[in-house]
Amino acid sequence: MGGSPYAIDESAAIDLVSDLMSIPGRSGHEGQVVDAITRKLRQAGVPKSAIRCDAANSRSPAGGETGNLVVKLPGTQRGPRRLLMAHIDTVPLCEGCQPVRRGPLIVSQDPQTGLGGDDRAGACVVLTSILEILKQKLPHPPLTLFWPIQEEIGLYGARFVSLSRLGRPRLGFNWDGGPPDMAVVGATGDYSLAVQINGIASHAGGHPEEGVSAISVASLAIADLTRNGWHGLIEKDGHRGTSNVGIINAGDATNVVTPQLSLQAEARSHDPVFRKRIVAAFRKAFLKAAREVRNTKGQAAKISFEPTLKYESFVMSEQEPSVTTARAAIESIGLESSLRISNGGLDANWMFAHGIPTVTLGCGQRDIHTVNESLHVASYLKACRIGLQLAAGAV
Repeated sequence: MGGSPYAIDESAAIDLVSDLMSIPGRSGHEGQVVDAITRKLRQAGVPKSAIRCDAANSRSPAGGETGNLVVKLPGTQRGPRRLLMAHIDTVPLCEGCQPVRRGPLIVSQDPQTGLGGDDRAGACVVLTSILEILKQKLPHPPLTLFWPIQEEIGLYGARFVSLSRLGRPRLGFNWDGGPPDMAVVGATGDYSLAVQINGIASHAGGHPEEGVSAISVASLAIADLTRNGWHGLIEKDGHRGTSNVGIINAGDATNVVTPQLSLQAEARSHDPVFRKRIVAAFRKAFLKAAREVRNTKGQAAKISFEPTLKYESFVMSEQEPSVTTARAAIESIGLESSLRISNGGLDANWMFAHGIPTVTLGCGQRDIHTVNESLHVASYLKACRIGLQLAAGAV
């Protein structure tokens, strides 16, 4: 430990991330990405027996063509096992990406396509770290390399990982969005809300009074939530959270009073108790709206309301070994480290829940999930250097 930080082959790291971003691999379709990473590992000398895919896809509600990719390696020096991870799925907008270098950035050549730096850049930080260790024959502690699937649609890979495959790591490091000098040590929790409104159909011109409009019920409920401060940014009694109605499906014709509507929403807060208050406010608003909309027979809609915890919030102490080690790695390459708590969910949420304190580090992605996405090359290379320091146990 100590001394100058280990160097990386910058040209190889840039080629690697460009190649990996060009491979299709939206959530549930990560098979080609797994194959590409596996080929790189085998070419570098990683034994076939050390490379495994688990069955997370069989437990995920999304299914999918492959499980998580996990590589477990013994150490050449003593120390607690370290986990390095980054998800390999991208959003559908990135399908067909052709990465091209433009000055300090890598962008998609097609202006209608996202880049996929989220999170192929992170996946390449992890891959570059082990490739450099093997090429340079560097000493290292026991390592687990973990490339989760299906992060973009619910953190399913991290949630349903086969924990026995990970080898009980004590320190965890995850790469995702943001600058390389920032360590994310906590993140919010999230409930998904599935609402089904079952009203009564009738002819909208002949006998609208005989129907119960599911759209009317939903409109009243959403208006009630907005009017009373439970939709969007929520600040109540010193507590803070957010909510959003994101998806609504209803109706087939304008001459029919709409009998059914399905709606998907979310409720987020770092405070688990307050998050449940948001969920309760949503339930109350929809039940109240259903009572207000009745037909001439006094009939009302029926509400099905199903909240599901997507991931729980967490915050790690600044003295947590994963945190102090991550900061030391950042500072070892000449950067000043800073800490942040995220208002979005991360694979680290589930790793923390599994008992593996995991810090999330950035690797230079910008404007993710848009056609303007780019990868800042210098930041990505710094992330690779930080990854190598951590993988080699240099800090």
